[in-house]
Amino acid sequence: MAIAGEIFRHNLTEFLDESPQLHVLAVDDSLVDRKVIERLLKISSCKVTVVESGTRALQYLGLDGENSSLGFDSAKVNLIMTDYSMPGMTGYELLKKIKESSVFKEIPVVIMSSENVLTRIDRCLEEGAEEFLLKPVKLSDVRRLKDFIMKGKVKEGEKRSLKRMRSIDGSPPLSATCSPISLPCDPSPSLLSPLSSKKARL
Repeated sequence: MAIAGEIFRHNLTEFLDESPQLHVLAVDDSLVDRKVIERLLKISSCKVTVVESGTRALQYLGLDGENSSLGFDSAKVNLIMTDYSMPGMTGYELLKKIKESSVFKEIPVVIMSSENVLTRIDRCLEEGAEEFLLKPVKLSDVRRLKDFIMKGKVKEGEKRSLKRMRSIDGSPPLSATCSPISLPCDPSPSLLSPLSSKKARL
């Protein structure tokens, strides 16, 4: 019986190790922001690799023209999350490099920024960013992105526009769902009209 139990535990461990796990490459020049996003991703059961610049991200992906010298596990990356404002190479420039690559162009890229600049948001989405999140990034943002990636990307012909508008069938695109740049999903009492607030108190 002891041997059978050991075999069962061994097989279970192997099964858990082989279960799909989202691997996210997070890029941010701020140590605090890197720690925050790493913690949110780990809470969401993601594998995380963090780097402090766009140049280091390109090195990790092997897109810098040289052999990667970072010594990271070169497991497949499923999602790249990058800060917009970074010295040396901005998140927008990193996005362009990734989308120009024949190997990595299909990997979803999410841009993060503490500034809500519409022209910047539009430019990133037009260049191929999957999402634009305003900092501080929330756990709900990370979980929503994870669910979206794990479900698999829809066929190219069926892909909805990533503009901040509702698609023809009335359902919001990913970039308009519960993101800080759209209306809040759950309006707080302060957003309700005075009349509805009075009714709520009655």
